Amino acid sequence: MERGTTDPARDAALPDGTAAVPPPALGGLLDGLPRPRAGAVGPAAAPAPPGLSPARPRRPLPTRVRPRRLLPTPAGAPFTVAYAAVLAVTSLVAALADPALVHALQQGSSTDVAHLVRTPMLVLPASALWIAGGIVSPYAALFVLVLTALERRIGGVWAAGVFLAGHVLATLATEVPVGLAVLAGHLPGSSLHRLDYGISFGVATSTGALAGLLRPRLRWPALALTAWVLLAGLVSGTDPLTGWGHVIALVAGVAAWPLVRRRHRAVRTPPPLPHA
Repeated sequence: MERGTTDPARDAALPDGTAAVPPPALGGLLDGLPRPRAGAVGPAAAPAPPGLSPARPRRPLPTRVRPRRLLPTPAGAPFTVAYAAVLAVTSLVAALADPALVHALQQGSSTDVAHLVRTPMLVLPASALWIAGGIVSPYAALFVLVLTALERRIGGVWAAGVFLAGHVLATLATEVPVGLAVLAGHLPGSSLHRLDYGISFGVATSTGALAGLLRPRLRWPALALTAWVLLAGLVSGTDPLTGWGHVIALVAGVAAWPLVRRRHRAVRTPPPLPHA
């Protein structure tokens, strides 16, 4: 009786007649391929080199300016919205109330030397609740645009800090010399009661700080235009103290670039990914 033998190639043939790879050889090939992790979809990601942490994803930069982001919203710029609402109310009061009452309110919140000596903690914030020229003043539109852009980049608390710091610094830098000049006899005593209020110092500081967060092609033209407008007002001699205050406020905003840039980077950097 003839003994039968088994042909591995023939037994492993596919229905169409082609030879299939023997199971041992196929297993050897599969052992050399990287296997996907459980639950992963698509090709497996290459592991990070030893000693190096995986790169964190960065937020994509905006490719174009959205007009709606130029205006404040309660979610995106709550400080600007709240402050603008207060300024709108005081502007309506200044436009509709009795002129004698308006003058008394503005005089009571003026940051002149007499009030700074008696009630500095009251008049310094109160003087920033009025807009010289009302709601139709150019400073009102500049306030909304500049403070919205600044708040979206560094947050409401920091934007408020920059605005108020510039307002206080420029006010003291212009009023303290007036008091010293009166003491020295170079100015009359009526200079101690000079009417001084408005948001222009804070707007100038915020503009200078915002310039440091813009791209160079926007930063330097915006800064040069602002400086030219403020210096033109100073040279005109209409109100030298206010003119110097605007220049000082702008310089204070530029001096704040390291702080606002550090804050801007902290706002943009996503939190670290949790370890698995």
